[in-house]
This record gives sequence, structure tokens and C-alpha cells, in this order.
Amino acid sequence: MNVIKSSSGWIEVITGSMFSGKTEELIRRVRRTQYARQKCLVFKPRIDDRYDSDHIVSHNMMKAASIKISRAEEIREHIQADTEVVAIDEVQFFDDSIISVCCQLADEGKRVIVAGLDQDYRGKPFGPMPQLLALAEYVTKNLAICVKCGNPANRTQRLSREKDTVVVGAEDKYEARCRNCHKILE
Repeated sequence: MNVIKSSSGWIEVITGSMFSGKTEELIRRVRRTQYARQKCLVFKPRIDDRYDSDHIVSHNMMKAASIKISRAEEIREHIQADTEVVAIDEVQFFDDSIISVCCQLADEGKRVIVAGLDQDYRGKPFGPMPQLLALAEYVTKNLAICVKCGNPANRTQRLSREKDTVVVGAEDKYEARCRNCHKILE
């Protein structure tokens, strides 16, 4: 990570398929802000009720306290003058208003770290992620391991035949798959 003058804000995006370690990396960065004694607020979408309602939680059970929100604009209500870092997990679940919120916070000198899926279960760009990836100063793309062949996995395989784009779940509903092993169930 490059050193940036403290008056400048920026956006960091952590992305990849399910089970690639996105939330784990977000929590690692949040913990580093705590070591640096920076005021960091962590947000998660209310729809993500897996594991714990008041924390972001990785699949390996790492945790960080978080604030549940339904709409991106709610983030602004929690920001205080001394807030230095804003972290948002599962950013793909928000509508496109999350893009302007992230940009405004960065313009105000905040470090904004978001984590989320870049592709939906069909392998198509997911929600606001394409624009956030384009606008970010830093992008980290994590790969998982394909459960079928062991190759690097950048896709999320839905195991059920549900057609809604947003279906919250974990190992019960999804697997990491590579390009060749990913199949859309009809």
C-alpha cells in the first residue's frame, strides 16, 4: 500500500468469488486501523443475517463489530468528524447509491474499504461492483479453490435452482468453482 497524505481519501475494493477470503481480508484491514488508533466504522447490509447480526463474520469465523444498514445513505448518519476509515462488507447487496456514498466519503478524506462479490451466480457483473472497481484507487481480487478440480476459482456456483439474483447463504447454497467447472443450473 502506498503512503498517501492524511488529508486525502481513497477507495479500496476487495473482491472475488465466495470463499475467497474477502471478509477475512476486510477484517484484517479493519484490525490494522485499530492498531493504528484510527476511528473505523464497519457496516453490513441488514439482509446479511448469516452467522451474527452485529458483526461481519468470515467463513472461518473471524469477526468485527458492525452496524447493520438497509440503505447506503444510512452510512452518512453514523459518520462523525473524527471517523477516518469506513469499511463496508457485502457491498454488492446495495443499490448504485453506494457508489456516490463511497466517492463522497473518499472526497472528504476518508479511507473507504469495501468487500463484495464481483460476479453473481451466473458469472455476470454484480450490482455496483463494476463501477466501484473502476473508481477505486486499490483493487484486490481474491481467488478461491475450485471444489471440483482444485484450480483457482473466480466464480460462485449456486447449488439450488433459485432464480433471484440475491439469495443469502453460505456452504449450504454455494461453492467456489473455476471457469470450466461453473455451471448455471436451469
